[in-house]
Amino acid sequence: MSVSVTLDRAQAVIEKARAHAVAMGIAMNIAVVDGGGHLVAFARMDGSILGSIEIALTKAKTSVLFNGPSENLWEFCKPGGPAPATEYTNGGLIPYAGGLPLHDNSGTLIGAIGVSGGMPVQDGEVARIALGKEAR
Repeated sequence: MSVSVTLDRAQAVIEKARAHAVAMGIAMNIAVVDGGGHLVAFARMDGSILGSIEIALTKAKTSVLFNGPSENLWEFCKPGGPAPATEYTNGGLIPYAGGLPLHDNSGTLIGAIGVSGGMPVQDGEVARIALGKEAR
């Protein structure tokens, strides 16, 4: 049983994400973090937006810290939500699509992927495809 995402798995996830981003025609930044939110692997596609490097990392961190899709945090931190300004905790969080948790075969959280460079819906699609989920 693994307690953290391996480099081989992280690189495989990044390659799937990169291939889908290429098919979409969007240069993206793709980060995979371990269960503690620390970087394991990263890809910055040629022509990607430099400002989205940190966003990809933060989406992955958001996802691992809350063990769910990064966009799920929006329901809590949005204006009028039950925990406004939550995105300012933990050194900064990103409550938009593009971050998804990685689990091992037993369902244990072992890391997360974060994708940024397109619109949030596109980032979310690339992250889902990278993990073998439906594009929606």
